[in-house]
Formats: sequence, structure tokens, C-alpha cells
Amino acid sequence: MAATLSELAAALKSGQTCARELVEQSLAQIDDETGEGARAFLSVDAEGARAEADHIDDQRRRGSHMSSFAGIPFSVKDLFDVAGEVTRAGSVILKDAAAAETDAIAIARLKAAGFIAIGRTNMTEFAYSGVGLNPHYGTPASVYDRENGRIPGGSSSGAGVSVGDGMCSLAIGTDTGGSCRIPAAFNGIVGYKSSVGRVPKTGVYPLSKTLDSVGPLANSVACCAIADALMAGDWDGRIAPRDPATIRLAIVRDVFFDDIEDQIASAFDATVKRLGAAGVQFRDIAFEGLRELPTINAKGGIAAAEAYAHHRDMIAEHGESYDQRVKTRIESGAVITASELIDLHRRRDELIALADKLSVGFDGWLVPTTPNIPPLIADFDTFEAYGRLNFRCLRNTFIGNFLNRCAISIPIHEIGDAPAGGMVVAPWGHDRALFGIANALELSLKT
Repeated sequence: MAATLSELAAALKSGQTCARELVEQSLAQIDDETGEGARAFLSVDAEGARAEADHIDDQRRRGSHMSSFAGIPFSVKDLFDVAGEVTRAGSVILKDAAAAETDAIAIARLKAAGFIAIGRTNMTEFAYSGVGLNPHYGTPASVYDRENGRIPGGSSSGAGVSVGDGMCSLAIGTDTGGSCRIPAAFNGIVGYKSSVGRVPKTGVYPLSKTLDSVGPLANSVACCAIADALMAGDWDGRIAPRDPATIRLAIVRDVFFDDIEDQIASAFDATVKRLGAAGVQFRDIAFEGLRELPTINAKGGIAAAEAYAHHRDMIAEHGESYDQRVKTRIESGAVITASELIDLHRRRDELIALADKLSVGFDGWLVPTTPNIPPLIADFDTFEAYGRLNFRCLRNTFIGNFLNRCAISIPIHEIGDAPAGGMVVAPWGHDRALFGIANALELSLKT
């Protein structure tokens, strides 16, 4: 199901397909034993999805006014409340918790538009990793080099694979340090990190109140815009056309390009060349302050402090049941003092202000989403390797979260090559403009 949401909506309107057919296609792809459905999804509501699809089809036949998207299946990260279902957050600790009484607001808004929740997707336990490994429920492999098994990216691992493998055309995830954009980059699709606070987080299991955001993963920029608009409720999702010749982007060379793998560097350079030929203007800029980030976040930073405050009591009671790699990261927040956290927030505010200043005169920044292609799952065989590779996967995307940006990852690799993402980053609140820029870039790369 590699179709876009608009293509599916048009097929539904014309009668070329129906909701039940789309649901059955999703279920068949999930159940395909040669694929990753069993690991990408933690649970599938087949009967509920079929019943909802039949209801929608019946209403269409009766001529009822329906949303254009009514009947399109989507997947839900196991971090969101869905009425009647347990929100496990990828853990075994919460598997026997009480079922949610209501849907998370973001999910409820999509359902109100007629989207059908097909199932709950796998994720890094408690969303605290950029690689997507889960020792409790298994790890779905990236769509790339499946024979050897590469990481799907995290924490929205199942979300990325569910779209990349065609199990659905829309997945909803969360992004605290890159958890929508990394799986998108590693599975050859589009992933969006919204400005924090635009999409309500009510009913979403928290990692970091300061950094958490809700975002979509899908097959196109326009698909992500549709989902973002419905979840945020602050615009209509219609992207205004943008002439590439009017777009001016900064390429931030500091940090983002350090230790970059050849496949990513080659794809990025080729992308800049193609976009430049289409009229997009580029300029390299310096941002030396980014080199402070490893020191600023040496003890785990804001996310670790806030995660530890939430998990402290659960770790004391159920610590042995955590993914120990996740537990170690959470526990790093225990050593951050109140004064250090205050200093961290102050320095963050200063760097955000500097980023805003450096963004003046540009529509955004263009940088690689990750400096690497997805590593082999087998490479994560030690704590040291896990920590090193996790940091590498998260490094570029986390900068956007720390600097309070909105950001989108779009595929920039050639068909058949290793997946590579190009990330466009813009200041907080510039989401609508960012979609216009990314859409213009996407269209230019397809021509």
C-alpha cells in the first residue's frame, strides 16, 4: 500500500476501491509470513477494523457526507491510548495495566476524519532510543537489506516499517530526539516532527514533557501534512505551491556532517546539486555552538532528567523487567542536580535564540537526517556498541529537538541504494511553511 492518502481518497470517491478492501489489503500485508508484520505490530484489531470499514462503506453507499479519508487504515504507536486497549509503551511492565478509557486526542481526531486504526506498532521500550530494538517483542527489520537484518530506527520502529512495507499508508508516532524522522530515513519514507505543543499530547505516554512531540510517517510530504493538520487542528493541511527558485536554505556544516558515511554524503551532495539545478538557493553557515551539545547533555540532559522523574518508582519495583539498555539511559537522569537542570535549560534557551538568529534570511536548514545508513541489528551486541550507535543515529535529529525546531525527513537516495534522508529544519511554529518547502523539494527530486 505505497499509495498516498490523496490517491486512496480519490479511489474511494470514484468507487475504484472501498474501505473494506483497503483494510483487507492491510491485514494481508501484516499477516504475510515473509514480511515483518509479526514484529512491526504488537497487536492488530482485525475485527474492529473490518466492522468500521463496513460501516463506512455502508454510509458511502447511502450517500452520506463522508470525509475524503474515511476508510483509510493507519497504524498507532504503542505509546498512544486507544479506548479499550492497554498502552504498553513497548514494555512488559505495563502489559497488565488497565485498558485506556478514551483515545488519545491525536488518535481521536484522525478517527473522527474516518481513518481506521488497524493496530498498535512496536517501539523501543518507553521510547528511549533512536535504534528501535525491543528485546521483549522482537525487532522489525528495516525494509533495506532485509536478508542481513538492519535496524528499523526508533523509537517509532514499527511505525516506520508499517509504512515502508506497505502495511498501511499512514503511521502515527512520537518524536523526542528523532523518533519519527530516523525510522522514516531508515525505511525510505517521510517522517515529520511537529513543533512541540501544536499536537495535543493528552493520552500519550510521556518520555520528556519538554521535548516530546507527535508526528506522522507516510509516503509523501502531502500525506504528513494531512495527518498533521487533523491532529493539530490549526490548519487545513493544504500545501500552497512554492516555486523552488524562491527557496533559500542554509546548510549547517558544524556537527551534522561529522563522521558521515559515504552513502549519505554522496546522496546529500547529489540532492543539493539537483535542487540547485531546480533553482533552490543554498549557503553554508557555521554554528559552532552545536559542538557544546555533548558536554551540555553529558549526563543525559533534559530527557534523562524528566524520564527518571517519571520512572523512578517503577524502576525501584520492576527494574529487572526493563530493557537494561533503556534502564541505564533513564537512570543517568538520577545524577542531574536541580541547579544543573536549570543551567541546562538556560543554555538551551541561549542556543535556541542563536539558532533563530542564524535562520534569518533562510526558509530553513537542509542537513542529513542521519550521518549513517541503518546499522546491522547484529552490531548491537554489547552495551558499548549500543550506546555508540544509538548516539550516532540520534545525533542530527536530536539537534532539532534541543533547538525547539520543527523538522521533516524526506528520502534522498536513488532507488536500490541504501536509504538516506534529507532533513529540512525550521523554527518553532513554522510548520505550515515547512510543509510548503519540503513539498517543493520532494517534487523537484521526483522530476
